Amino acid sequence: MQLPRVAQWRGRLVAASLLLLIPVLTNGPAAAAALPYKDPSQPVSVRVEDLLSRMSLDEKIGQMTQAERKSVTNSDITDYRLGSLLSGGGSAPAPNTATAWADMYDSFQGAALATPLNIPLMYGIDAVHGHNNVYGATIFPHNIGLGAARDPGLVQRIGRATAEEVSGTGIDWDFAPCLCVVRNDRWGRTYESYGETPDIASSMATEITGLQGSKLSDSGSVMATAKHYIGDGGTTGGVDEGNTELSEADLRAIHLPPFREAVARHVGSVMVSYSSWNGLKMHANRYLITDVLKGELGFSGVVVSDWNAIDQIDGQVGFTAAEVSTSINAGLDMIMVPDAWKSFISMLKSEVQLGHVPMSRIDDANRRILTKKFELGLFERPYTDRSYTGTVGSAAHRLIAREAVKKSQVLLKNKWGILPLPKTASKIFVAGKNADDIGNQSGGWTIDWQGQSGNTTPGTTILQGIRSTVSSSTTVTYNRYGTGIDGSYKAAVAVVGETPYAEFKGDRPGSMSLDAEDLSTLATLKAAGVPVIVVTVSGRPLDIASELPSWDALVAAWLPGTEGAGVADVLFGDYNPTGKLPVTWMQSASQQPINTGDGKTPLFPYGAGDSFPSTQNPYDVIGAAYYDDQSGTGLEHCTDSGCGQDVGWIAANDYIGYYDVDFGTTSPTSVVTRIASNSSVSGSLQYHLDSPTGPLLATVSLSNTGGWQSWTSRTASVTGSATGVHKLYVVASGGGGADLANLNWFQFNH
Repeated sequence: MQLPRVAQWRGRLVAASLLLLIPVLTNGPAAAAALPYKDPSQPVSVRVEDLLSRMSLDEKIGQMTQAERKSVTNSDITDYRLGSLLSGGGSAPAPNTATAWADMYDSFQGAALATPLNIPLMYGIDAVHGHNNVYGATIFPHNIGLGAARDPGLVQRIGRATAEEVSGTGIDWDFAPCLCVVRNDRWGRTYESYGETPDIASSMATEITGLQGSKLSDSGSVMATAKHYIGDGGTTGGVDEGNTELSEADLRAIHLPPFREAVARHVGSVMVSYSSWNGLKMHANRYLITDVLKGELGFSGVVVSDWNAIDQIDGQVGFTAAEVSTSINAGLDMIMVPDAWKSFISMLKSEVQLGHVPMSRIDDANRRILTKKFELGLFERPYTDRSYTGTVGSAAHRLIAREAVKKSQVLLKNKWGILPLPKTASKIFVAGKNADDIGNQSGGWTIDWQGQSGNTTPGTTILQGIRSTVSSSTTVTYNRYGTGIDGSYKAAVAVVGETPYAEFKGDRPGSMSLDAEDLSTLATLKAAGVPVIVVTVSGRPLDIASELPSWDALVAAWLPGTEGAGVADVLFGDYNPTGKLPVTWMQSASQQPINTGDGKTPLFPYGAGDSFPSTQNPYDVIGAAYYDDQSGTGLEHCTDSGCGQDVGWIAANDYIGYYDVDFGTTSPTSVVTRIASNSSVSGSLQYHLDSPTGPLLATVSLSNTGGWQSWTSRTASVTGSATGVHKLYVVASGGGGADLANLNWFQFNH
């Protein structure tokens, strides 16, 4: 039926009116054209001023408030106009998957966009060594390991990989990198520092570029945070959240340069430290935040507080209106108030109305926050870019992490060139609580705030890395405590050190030694008489000087993360170690603080770190005790300095066998043998190839040297020929059954 003409016209008017309303209600193209702040063709500064002019005080205070996700509902976000959320350490959706994170983020973002002005929120997280709160993410070495690697380009690639994984879960703000300069290794956050000098921390600010890209609106970019401003690594006694007692000149010389570099790299935010400078809490320090950071350094981004940190300003439990106004007036733009965010909003509004906080300060904070939201492209692309969700824990990112692990290993001792181990060794023993524990090798800030031991997230343990590296014919035996080892093993790899911790719970005001379990494990391995290679998994140098002489090799692995195969890459020679100490290694804990240039004598200096001999041949100079096979002999400790162990009780027809000896492409011309003897009879040691009765290579005569620990080196010509890889047997002859000599080491020369 046809409508009457008037009714038909009225119907079109109604329809037209509805069509005009829909774009406004749905934030569509017509609204964007109508409102300058929704027009992406406008300069960011124009958009910011237009939006700011439309905002009420409540909306402005909401933008300055950051709440923890567990303390809000979607309706809270909409009703209170919240500007930001965060996940604290271990705060994750269930299930803890990348997709669940993205779904959670999008839900929260939808609530923010339901506000009258449709202002999106920013979501922050501590992705400090990869996207470490997310199960299955790539966990990179903690910063101290990256400082040892000394590779700014690698750190930038790690930043980019982290940004992609963070973006894949929707999150747009990373509370990293930590640019603290650690000056006392007792500090529980030592591993969050790249090292003890401002130069090393400044050089690693490349992570900011990796996270943020060439501009924040780039696909897969997230906003970085330089933290913790300023001096948190220099507190007296290494106490977390403590007092940094320094002159301004020293504060500027040691702790300021990395932040200057961060500002030069256009870092989007700076997080203020819990600590104090000469008694004044940093969250109340207007001079350092407003005058120095924002004024002198020209920082134009967002200054954010740490977790409930404004509550520490007056030293009393529970934050007050005075602490709120003091922190905002000092220059903080966004306050992290995880649970008490409603009280913060109420107090800040009252302080503004009372004139204790000027509107100019509120507007300045909002300009900074809104600018970053526009630069991130959140108004145009507020929801998760799901094209990056599949990058979480990807093979490509794990390859970068493995590269970082092997480059971070620091070789500090390598007696007799025992490292690298041959992949074809017949038997290798692995022990220690950190050898097969992904949680221990990842450390704090992994899945949980403090981290935890055990199978916390997918990855490769150091033991798994060793097993995947050696030949199929090699037997790798593992026992956490060293139980079951005997003298038949080529070597023992002991992976010891610290278990996970974070922040103040990791402070070590007392002992910095290995724990009782580690010491017992090492004693068990040592008693077996095989070479002991120690790998320390720790967030800082440990007090090991008294134990070091009994170790044949020492590798500092720091906290390598999920890709433990990178440690095996070094142990077995697939990568010649290049890592250098980013901190000075103390002789004892009593030396703390110890830093380069302070006149103290360390166990290992800043910058220490060896590589393997250019021959890459562990048998070039070999300790005789490092055998694979033996008959009739025994091990003992030498009594002269530096001798280590020797093979004793060598009598006629006894032998010691060594597998996988690489003689190279040309046959050796001589062999030097270090022996000791108190025998009244004479004999010889014969070098045979491939079996105790195989081709004769050389013969060394034996005679009394004046005692069983009176050592001399004898040179004999090589009469046979040997090239390539062989088994080598040292066989005793003569003496009528009496003990002939002790053997310390031998060396073939070309």
